[in-house]
Amino acid sequence: MARRALISVSDKTGLSEFAQGLVALGFEILSTGGTSKFLKEAGVKVIDVSDYTGFPEIMDGRVKTLHPKIHGAILGRPDLSTDAEAIQAHGIVPFELVVVNLYPFAQTVAKPGVTLEDAIENIDIGGPSMVRSAAKNHHYIGIVTQPSQYREVLDALEVGTLPDGLRKKLMLAAFEMTAAYDAGILEYFQSINYDGSTSDDNKYPERLNVSVKKQQSLRYGENPHQAAAFYVEQNPPKGSLATSKILHGKELSYNNLLDLDAAMLLVREFSDPAVAILKHNNPCGCAINEKLSSAFDAAYEGDPVSAFGSIIGINRPVDLATAERMCEPGRFIESIIAPSFDDDAFQLLTTKPKWRNNVRLLSCSDMNLPIAPALDYRRVSGGLLVQDRDLLPDPEELWECVTERQPTEKELTDLRFAWLVCKHVKSNAIVFAKNGAVTGVGAGQMSRLDSSWIAATKSGERCQGGVVASDAFFPFRDGIDQAAKAGIKAAIQPGGSKNDAQVIEACNEHGIAMMTTSRRHFKH
Repeated sequence: MARRALISVSDKTGLSEFAQGLVALGFEILSTGGTSKFLKEAGVKVIDVSDYTGFPEIMDGRVKTLHPKIHGAILGRPDLSTDAEAIQAHGIVPFELVVVNLYPFAQTVAKPGVTLEDAIENIDIGGPSMVRSAAKNHHYIGIVTQPSQYREVLDALEVGTLPDGLRKKLMLAAFEMTAAYDAGILEYFQSINYDGSTSDDNKYPERLNVSVKKQQSLRYGENPHQAAAFYVEQNPPKGSLATSKILHGKELSYNNLLDLDAAMLLVREFSDPAVAILKHNNPCGCAINEKLSSAFDAAYEGDPVSAFGSIIGINRPVDLATAERMCEPGRFIESIIAPSFDDDAFQLLTTKPKWRNNVRLLSCSDMNLPIAPALDYRRVSGGLLVQDRDLLPDPEELWECVTERQPTEKELTDLRFAWLVCKHVKSNAIVFAKNGAVTGVGAGQMSRLDSSWIAATKSGERCQGGVVASDAFFPFRDGIDQAAKAGIKAAIQPGGSKNDAQVIEACNEHGIAMMTTSRRHFKH
């Protein structure tokens, strides 16, 4: 009996070479529609499925492989007497390979202006049916769903039949593909109204399907005894960490990725050139300046001790002057993410410092696009916590000066800057800033007073005449007293404490101007 392979694919990468390899191994190729045409044009002899089934494609190709002779050839078990009898009686020729990938639904709905009709027509029916059938019957059928599998499959067939380990590997990949495909369809229809307009009605559906694909294995997780991997969404938004490119350096770690993402999210808050320096998911320095190298200098000065071994985010192409500052003696940088690197800056960073071979350089060309709304997930025992990402801009029309003294224009500019930085600091978060630069950060403390003390200690004399931002209200006046002792002259916080009157009184006593925003920015 002839060896047969059924091929019906949307992604035709490497297909002609693969099909020619199968023919050389004695396979007959059955195919449909565009795949059949493609293979014939490549010089591959093809049997049309309609000739094999005796039934033509109908309904503009919607129905072509949904036929007993196709699924019988996929699901049949020739060594089982009842299946063998059916195969013989109905003239079924079993397939040895099924090569199928699906209509590009996710890519279609990701296009601007896609219509509901376009989306519906890109829901594959026959493809998933054949893939699931072949995966179910993988002891008898090899199911090939990705061009990356072609070489391994050909190598195995050249020796004989597919080994059990490869059959299982192909089966798992097949079910992963159909699961992701169905999840993408569900996610799309949950996100739109029937007329195709966007809807938030099903943002939090009764059943949440999260489909992500492994991009890379990591050396380990937060600690060496924890295994880890990096998974990405099917169509990650532009300007996300998942779409960045690694230009140089050793393998990224779990902690590197967390900090790179946090650094990039922080500098994306600013329209001015900005530099953020992170350690352990918290900014230890951040600054804005018309000159990028000056922004780096001011950010680094925020906490030079903590900046050793840091992750750096930059929202402008890295120029030579900024790279020179990074490479100064005594400085060590783990990773840098930016829209791009000028050639001379890249050359310097990868040749001059002692850490030149280890520093990871990543580019994210779309970094400064608006951040796409999305859900945030956090694992807890037995489930997930899901929330909207903290992206909404803080409307300044809701801000209110509650003190006797109004902030000066310079203070108000620094308050805006400190408030943006503060939302990226772990709670309880206190940020001291002056002249568009962080002077000290108190992060993740159980007491807001402790955070204030840390920020003041980190700042030293540099915060004299500066501002303070608090991610949540000051529960008592002690935080203001601490800030005043450090030389702070203006404050910004959400307000809403039962002790607001005492806090305002403390500000008035110290001559501190205070703005309330009516919006909290906890970050746990």
